[in-house]
Amino acid sequence: MPEPPEQFDGPSGDASRHCSTRALEAGLRSLSQAPKDAGRLALLVRRDAEHRRETPARVHLSPENGMPGDAWDRRAPRNPESQLAVMRRDIAELIANGQPLTLFGDNLFVDLDISKENLPVGTRLRVGEAVVEVTPMSHDGCRKFHERFGPDALRFVNAKPTRGQNLRGIYWRVIEAGEAGVGDPIRVVARAG
Repeated sequence: MPEPPEQFDGPSGDASRHCSTRALEAGLRSLSQAPKDAGRLALLVRRDAEHRRETPARVHLSPENGMPGDAWDRRAPRNPESQLAVMRRDIAELIANGQPLTLFGDNLFVDLDISKENLPVGTRLRVGEAVVEVTPMSHDGCRKFHERFGPDALRFVNAKPTRGQNLRGIYWRVIEAGEAGVGDPIRVVARAG
């Protein structure tokens, strides 16, 4: 008798929505170039204690709590290098293929180029009233990502030729507290390096 699939916290994906590598690569080529210096915050997501996803319109980001009420804020020990998970909105929409973006579990979805070249580690950005910094922690696809979006999506985000684009996303930590809301501007304050 086959073993049941591995269970994990959070929502499951729809296998009928999983994209092939070919479709993902074609979709990536068709996307417009993301803004480099100034973009906008497209979506906020908070993972509550019951593993549900909330999409507040505004939050108060802080160095102490990151996004208050999110799973990171309840985790011990809290690693500031993984305080806020960030993903490019259009890439997330491509991979999700009609599924809600909340399925990813990332906190901020942005309209901004988050590649290593554009936002090297240590780069500071203003998001609404808060200031954040790009951390060195790698944001890789995991078993949850594989389950939700399929094996081709996992290979796609971790492929060596495009790894520097940070297709799976990056991490930010909060340097200066402040309000941030959907539609707020994001701008590069100082690039590292």
